[in-house]
Amino acid sequence: LKLFVGLDSVTYATVAVLSSGPRRAMVLEEQFIQKCREAFNTFDQDGSGTIDTQEMKLLLEAIGEAPSEEELFRFMADVDEDGTGEIEFAEFLRAFEKQRGGAQELEDELDTIDAFVALGGEPDKTGYIDTQRLIQVVKDEFGMTIKIEKLIEEWDKDKDGRLDYREFAAIFQ
Repeated sequence: LKLFVGLDSVTYATVAVLSSGPRRAMVLEEQFIQKCREAFNTFDQDGSGTIDTQEMKLLLEAIGEAPSEEELFRFMADVDEDGTGEIEFAEFLRAFEKQRGGAQELEDELDTIDAFVALGGEPDKTGYIDTQRLIQVVKDEFGMTIKIEKLIEEWDKDKDGRLDYREFAAIFQ
């Protein structure tokens, strides 16, 4: 189970419990894929279905980067998973997916901090969440039927009846 908590306009803790296994692959929206395809085709100047080193250099320059030859080589090597020296659309898409994943990780951490604060912790990750408050929010305010006490027992590593930021953030790992 994954527990997400956030704040609304009246600092009311909003809780949603979503089931998830190990981190699932990011699902890309059709519109995003289409935009990537258009960008890919724009820089695939020879219409080969791949972007070579020279075309990649033009792409990076178009977005304001001025890579050295070494940086360009390293970038191509990172993205070119099959080692052909050219980037196919699937590799191009995975590179964007990874980039978006990094942004998502930051967003997830900020959401975790917001949730920690909503339940009594401090924005600088100090303080604690009272487990009884968490139980109240999950059961009484949202009427969820999960066995929150059992989950808290697992999360509260030092068994002090409260969750520090490290314990709370571990919920989302």
